[in-house]
Amino acid sequence: MNWLENLGAFGRDPKSKISDLKSVTRYKNPWTTEVLRGIRAPGTGFPFLIMLGTMWHRRGRDFCVVYKRNPVLILEFNGAGFKRWVIPDTKENLAVLKSAKPQVSLLEWEQ
Repeated sequence: MNWLENLGAFGRDPKSKISDLKSVTRYKNPWTTEVLRGIRAPGTGFPFLIMLGTMWHRRGRDFCVVYKRNPVLILEFNGAGFKRWVIPDTKENLAVLKSAKPQVSLLEWEQ
């Protein structure tokens, strides 16, 4: 994330081991309760415009970076820290995922 995104998320980039990555799913519509679970704290959020920060829910917490109605990738992790990362579905993010852990299958579009 760049410095402006870190400022909006009230935090730094999340860290996790690539070996803890369990699955990757693509969603066309990020503004559903299936994608954004719980309440945002801390972070910045304006519905259908931007969501940066941490979402707390019963099963843990998610790190979210969502812009407008752009598609997202959901990275699910085993272990401590964030249960899921919700990040933009960009060519750069896909390339990093494929190079870091090529055996992770990318699930097709949901919703």
